[in-house]
Amino acid sequence: MQRRVVITGLGPITAFGVGIEPLWEAMVEGRCAIKRIEKFDPEGFDCKVAAELGRDLFNVRDVVPRSYRKATKVMCRDTELAVGAAVAAVADAGLNGNGEGERAIPPQRLGCHIGAGLICADVDELAAALWTSRGESGDFDLKHWGHTGMTNLTPLWMLKYLPNMPACHVTIMHDCRGPSNTITCCEASSGLSIGESMRVIERGAADACLSGGTESKVNPMSMLRQSFAGRLAPTSSDQDPTTVVRPFDPGASGTVTGEGGGVIIVEAAEIAEQRGREPYAEIAGLASTQSYCPDTIGLDLEPDGTGIADAMELAMQQAGVSPDDIDAVVPLGLSIPSVDRAEAAAIKRVLGSRAAEVPLVTIVPNTGNCNAGAGAVAVAVAANALKTQTLPARLNTEAVAGLDAAACPSRDAELKWILVSQVSQGGQNVSLVLKRF
Repeated sequence: MQRRVVITGLGPITAFGVGIEPLWEAMVEGRCAIKRIEKFDPEGFDCKVAAELGRDLFNVRDVVPRSYRKATKVMCRDTELAVGAAVAAVADAGLNGNGEGERAIPPQRLGCHIGAGLICADVDELAAALWTSRGESGDFDLKHWGHTGMTNLTPLWMLKYLPNMPACHVTIMHDCRGPSNTITCCEASSGLSIGESMRVIERGAADACLSGGTESKVNPMSMLRQSFAGRLAPTSSDQDPTTVVRPFDPGASGTVTGEGGGVIIVEAAEIAEQRGREPYAEIAGLASTQSYCPDTIGLDLEPDGTGIADAMELAMQQAGVSPDDIDAVVPLGLSIPSVDRAEAAAIKRVLGSRAAEVPLVTIVPNTGNCNAGAGAVAVAVAANALKTQTLPARLNTEAVAGLDAAACPSRDAELKWILVSQVSQGGQNVSLVLKRF
């Protein structure tokens, strides 16, 4: 008999701040964190806006133990976000101990699965080293770079940008000695990581896991890649940045990147009961699939959304629910026309005649696309919606044929089952069915 798996702690980290409270408050109030980029001069980019997490809201040195602060020097931005999210999730789940110095979960029974993206090196760090490899003409000399220039990179440079570093630092800080892994599948990364944690707990290899993902693409190189792929919305200086992202809207022109993601605590239901913790929700179903991408440059998905729909249906089948049971859907909702088209087709196929009446919960208009962290944010929002019996507000989107996706205020709702669906730039799909506990 498989163990039931529940969510006992939420640690989203977004441009609104750290933890579920600032994110949930902003979404209920219908606020948007997207504004002109401040980390670098975006003037050369068609898209000049993003959702950035300000230093006034988060500084990694403030959340790590004093004994671990030296390690922050080799943390890239993505790792910093994961560390902050994990601290919030652990506190929210009450995993700091039982007040007598003992661990709430033994280290050998605590796992960690944190998704990551294509982590970009800091441009200033690279430029400082590249500058030393100029030839006599003043131009960059590749031979000199290969021979001596690379030695001018900062110490431990490679360790700062490996994709498993977010999970590495989190496991060290929280003494997670159970199963650990890193999944790198673009926007599906954190959803797949949560799924990995679920399976680990189901088969008895761990009692709880820190799970999720984080990423920041507010970086010139990341922005350049996203621009070349045609995913970012063009913006002008006189445009209101809070209205740019319009999921499923016929007038959508692209997405906006955001910093963030999250870590959630996934736990065996009987362990949570022993600890006296009331879960946010139960993870009742999970499935993943791969979509065919006919365009291998921008990686546009198959327009009929077959792969996405397959993941949704398999997750619902595992949870033992039908389309009539689903009370809300949390899609990725990027505002990229090709992706929106595939997601909309999948939702309509899965929900049938109910597609127009089941409310969608859109998040990217508030936080930007958190990429590898998007699924963790989606699961955190869905879990809190089940706990509070509230649907947050939706932004920007006009009426959409066949979908309940138009802008509206937050409202009370009877919620028992929420379907979370995340799709990725590479075509990986993951769906989770959350049940009110």
